[in-house]
Amino acid sequence: MRPIWKGSISFGLINIPVKLFSAVDSSTLDLDMLDSKDHSNIKFKRINESTGKEVAYKNIVKGYKLDSGYVVLEAEDFEAADAVKTKQIEIINFVDQQEIDSLYYKQPYYLEPEKNAMQAYALLRDALKKSGKVGVTTFVLRNKESLAILKPYENVIVLNRIRFSQQIKNTSELKLPPVSKTKSKEMDMAKKLVDQLTEKFDITAYKDTYTSKLLKRIKEKSKGKKIKPSKMKVVHKQSDNLMDMLKASLKGKKTKSA
Repeated sequence: MRPIWKGSISFGLINIPVKLFSAVDSSTLDLDMLDSKDHSNIKFKRINESTGKEVAYKNIVKGYKLDSGYVVLEAEDFEAADAVKTKQIEIINFVDQQEIDSLYYKQPYYLEPEKNAMQAYALLRDALKKSGKVGVTTFVLRNKESLAILKPYENVIVLNRIRFSQQIKNTSELKLPPVSKTKSKEMDMAKKLVDQLTEKFDITAYKDTYTSKLLKRIKEKSKGKKIKPSKMKVVHKQSDNLMDMLKASLKGKKTKSA
């Protein structure tokens, strides 16, 4: 793995030099865009709006438009905006991870310590494990400030980017049913169904089957095999009785596990 960022974790007066690595791989297929007429690759060019000529990537700069024109930004301008955050992951405070809703979670990264920081890294990792807390931090990645948490996972400290509160859309515009405040037979049945389907979570039991099935379809199509499209099965209708569906669900689960 190649690091995508180098800096340090600031933990009180302790400074831990680290490297940042992506913790995930994409499971999607690499599909190319083609012209439907002759299947030629579609190429995208960076064109100068004034001259109509293609511009090499190395000659492209970033700029912000003001009334007086564009202000071109250099790498040092981004660092000057907050030099500390561009090279440092400063722990602001510690919180219980359960207090952070899953809605806020984004991208996870692995943090690897430099050789001279092994002891300090292990100290922070093990302190997080024993306390059950996560560290809240902000840092800059690719010229963009991110909010994140530091949490232990096996023997590594994971930096998991999370969203700022202003990035979460308000639900007030959605048409939603009110929260039920009274007990009902349907609710009792629903709770029984939840209990019946409850198992210990094992992430390895869940596989990305869509990508593998799509790849299989691609290989079959390359050999000239024709496949009829699958028909979607209707699992319920609006007119179905809710209590009847709950009873059938409970009975169906018992039959399968029997």
